Amino acid sequence: MSFLEISALSNSYGEDENRTEVLSNINLKVDEGEFIAIVGFSGSGKTTLISALAGLIAPDEGGVIFKGTEIKGPGPERGVVFQSYSLMPWMTVGGNVSLAVDSVFHKKPKAERKAIVDKYIDMVGLSHAKDRKPSELSGGMRQRVAVARALAMQPEVLLLDEPLSALDALTRSKLQDEFADICEKEKKTIILITNDVDEAILLADRIVPLTPGPKATLGPDFKVDIARPRDRADMNSDEGFIQLRSQITSYLMEAGAKRGAETERDIRLPKIVPISTQKAKLPKAYADAATSVREERFLQFSQIKKVYPTPKGPLTVVDGFDLTMKKGEFTTLIGHSGCGKSTVLSMVAGLNPLSEGAIILDGHHITEAGPDRAVVFQAPSLMPWLTAYENVALGVDRVYPNATKAERNDVVEYYLQRVGLIDAKDRSASDLSNGMKQRVGIARAFALSPKLLLLDEPFGMLDSLTRWELQDVLMDVWKQTQVTAVCVTHDVDEAILLADRVVMMSNGPNAKIGNIMDVDLERPRSRKALLNHPDYYAYREELFEFLEAYEGGANPSEEHLKSISQKRSTRISRQKKSAISLSAAE
Repeated sequence: MSFLEISALSNSYGEDENRTEVLSNINLKVDEGEFIAIVGFSGSGKTTLISALAGLIAPDEGGVIFKGTEIKGPGPERGVVFQSYSLMPWMTVGGNVSLAVDSVFHKKPKAERKAIVDKYIDMVGLSHAKDRKPSELSGGMRQRVAVARALAMQPEVLLLDEPLSALDALTRSKLQDEFADICEKEKKTIILITNDVDEAILLADRIVPLTPGPKATLGPDFKVDIARPRDRADMNSDEGFIQLRSQITSYLMEAGAKRGAETERDIRLPKIVPISTQKAKLPKAYADAATSVREERFLQFSQIKKVYPTPKGPLTVVDGFDLTMKKGEFTTLIGHSGCGKSTVLSMVAGLNPLSEGAIILDGHHITEAGPDRAVVFQAPSLMPWLTAYENVALGVDRVYPNATKAERNDVVEYYLQRVGLIDAKDRSASDLSNGMKQRVGIARAFALSPKLLLLDEPFGMLDSLTRWELQDVLMDVWKQTQVTAVCVTHDVDEAILLADRVVMMSNGPNAKIGNIMDVDLERPRSRKALLNHPDYYAYREELFEFLEAYEGGANPSEEHLKSISQKRSTRISRQKKSAISLSAAE
């Protein structure tokens, strides 16, 4: 008999013609002490499944059996941590955890209950913040409180519904490592719902994908046969990790590719020229000289400095940022929170004045915002009363004044299709999800055909599986436009996938470029193509080690940073020699 079993579980919402089948015939057996990760897309029914396991909803068919008895509602033997923190804002950290402990262990003496509270608050590293209220905590600290509260109930099964997905990638990575350590200490039976394959591999014994909804069901099991403890940087050298990651990601990408495939339309982008490039013919000598300069030094950051006034005196956020980019180059900026990445982006966008230095785009100093630079921010910025189509058309109508109405229509629809929103083109922005709004923003930026595309964590509000899709869309569209681009990201995989060069920034204040990594991976690129590329994991390892070197405000030496880069170069060189020897042997 299994410790926990999901048997033929199906669930739907709505009635009659409005009925949507969310889950269909879900079957899963879980052994005691096993850590299962269920990985799936947004909207596939992951939260519905965890709610059924917690006894918060009753399935239409089938059920959940715990230790031989079908569950009929919530119980203290099943602790739950949801994506939202669900803390009492008027209570302290200690008070929030005590609330659960007092409810479950009300028969225990007060001193014993207090010891339980203190144990788990200390386990998640919040003893110093025990008397703070949630409003005084960061997102990561609030989620630690939620984890402590669930563990303090000492449940037999721990149910985790994307507990880290609302956090930025670097905070998420840190908490994953901490959570792995906690899981080793507690030895619970755990079911984790996540959209992050790396998180699943780092934590779980077995990974089970959930297919896209409606009628979502479980796919094949993937056993994680990697020794514990697992180190995220070291795993990049583990062939088992590389192979498993490739198998799971490929399965999910193939499942995701089937979504909405039937809605594709054959729209060809017309050959029309944006207004920003319609210029009078220049003398040949001037044109030749300008072309040479603009190809090689198309975008120049010259000793950029940004100082903000504060009550305690001037605060220098960025100091001495110096970078030159070629026309058509794609650069990503990565670093810890507070290192000035978004500040650099806002200055090149012309939205934030420089304190010192200069930024030159195509031979012209940037002093203010302009139509030659398209910006996609993390938070969608659309006209809520306009439709998706109208939000994109708003810029297209201005940028292509000499195009026909039909040509402008094709531009708008082409990019809406590329981001998967052609069927939602007539929906108002206010009716779209955040992910859909961001897709509109990306479509709008590309449709303007700018000289410079600026992306400030454009996929940061989307689940990781949806990000994969949009990253590949971005690469596909970028391949056609070859627009010069700068992208701020916290995501190591995103930084490598998109970039010709990854610019790694040191900690702030007084942040500057800590290291630059050239990404020598052939284009066109897609996530699927890189999954089995041996060099990809060497780049990945370098970025993880760089971020680790700057962890907690550290200031590593130049020798340390050079040793990290050298390690990557040595690994790639060794891999190439091995490939040549293998080829010769064959």
